Amino acid sequence: MPEKENIGFFKRKDIEISFKRYVQDAPSAMALGLFASLLIGLIFKTIGEQMVHIPGFTEKTWIVAFLILVGKTAMEMMGPAIGVAVAWALKSPPLVLFASAATGAMGATFTGFGIDVFGGPAGAFVAVAVGAEFGKMVSRETKVDIIVTPAVTLIMGGIAAKLIGPGVGWCMLKLGDSIKIATEWQPFWFGIFISVIVGLVLTAPISSAALCIMLSLSGLAAGAATAGCCAQMVGFAVISFRDNGIGGLVAQGIGTSMIQVSNIIKHPWILLPPTLAAAITGPISTCLMHMTNNSAGAGMGTSGLVGQIMTLTDMGFTGDVFVKILILQIALPAVLSYIIYEIMRKRGLIKDGDMKLEM
Repeated sequence: MPEKENIGFFKRKDIEISFKRYVQDAPSAMALGLFASLLIGLIFKTIGEQMVHIPGFTEKTWIVAFLILVGKTAMEMMGPAIGVAVAWALKSPPLVLFASAATGAMGATFTGFGIDVFGGPAGAFVAVAVGAEFGKMVSRETKVDIIVTPAVTLIMGGIAAKLIGPGVGWCMLKLGDSIKIATEWQPFWFGIFISVIVGLVLTAPISSAALCIMLSLSGLAAGAATAGCCAQMVGFAVISFRDNGIGGLVAQGIGTSMIQVSNIIKHPWILLPPTLAAAITGPISTCLMHMTNNSAGAGMGTSGLVGQIMTLTDMGFTGDVFVKILILQIALPAVLSYIIYEIMRKRGLIKDGDMKLEM
């Protein structure tokens, strides 16, 4: 009987420890929080810094100074943005949601006992998840809910931010460092591996942007990740044009290939053309073109052209880099995916309508 009561309590409080909520919903919301703070802030900051190269503009020009200030401030608000986003995904009531802005900041900035490393995005996620779930347990259970609920959320989130977050953040950084070192050591094989895996993560209902930022991916590894994400997005946009027209081209090309998930489940062969394209463009990125990126752009692909903006930010705003982006991140995945798609379509593995989107 007590076990049934506990099940009823967790259901009533909407506390659900499941794959969907913690691997799909919460990281996807976290990515939105990252985009609304760190990524868009970095874009504004980059625009402001590049404007100084335009005649008539200096660092003291009001628009330049304003864009840099807005960008830096938005980037500093990464923790609170993650806090609100993740708490929202966990279906937190208002007081828990609002307090999670603070636990997100704690998780991102606290260091641990003996670990002189910030929790970062991963630490923010952990602190918010722990604080929010405990906050939900006590929400509306007392007559002083306005004190108890945020207090429990903050205390439990703060404990997680101090005891767990820095360790998780350290592990993610070390894993990211290992991937970067491995890519420098074996650029061909790891170029394939990273490009394919991160590209598949982007198309799956999991956030590739959040993954790359938590791993602090950079350098050649981030360049390969970008290539893989672009291959999935541009690839699906091109090969599904027959089914979806210009609307589908735009939705997938600068939106996300994730909208093909339901079609992939029904027709798995459609995943092969962009994935093989990623396997080809990954090592071209690492071995031939030596493309790099930062963690903010590595998992974005062509979504909002953030991957391209961040590539320019990392490699420099030069004509040579522009050409490399056009070839590797747009033209090559489009051509490769289409060739593979046509071969498979002629063999009957992919049929018209397999990639039709309900728009």
